[in-house]
Amino acid sequence: MRAVLEGLEQRHGTALLTQRTRQVVLGSYVALVVLLLIGGLQLQAQSSSGLLPVLVRVLPLVLFFPTLYTRRPRGHAWLAFVSLLYFMQGVMLATLPGKTWLGLLEVVASLALFVSSMLYARWRSRQLRG
Repeated sequence: MRAVLEGLEQRHGTALLTQRTRQVVLGSYVALVVLLLIGGLQLQAQSSSGLLPVLVRVLPLVLFFPTLYTRRPRGHAWLAFVSLLYFMQGVMLATLPGKTWLGLLEVVASLALFVSSMLYARWRSRQLRG
């Protein structure tokens, strides 16, 4: 795997790879937030707990917004680890009747966020080192 990533770096350069992975990070981040809002609003409609289900689902991702804005590699690595929580939640949702599509979409978005965040952290830190 390391040889493949180093080959990509030599072929395309870290600047281009960093730019492309950042685009995927932002796209998957937005997709995951939208999916979490949809799931939270559906859950809120079923119970009378107010906006708490929406807040509990979206707040951990919203806390990483400054990291995305400042483009810090370490923050992107932490975002990748937090996205695995949403992967587990998506797998659990996929087992519920009537929520399979939402769970599978959440799994795909969280996996895309995980992979792209880790790659962005790798290539951005190498880019900053020089």
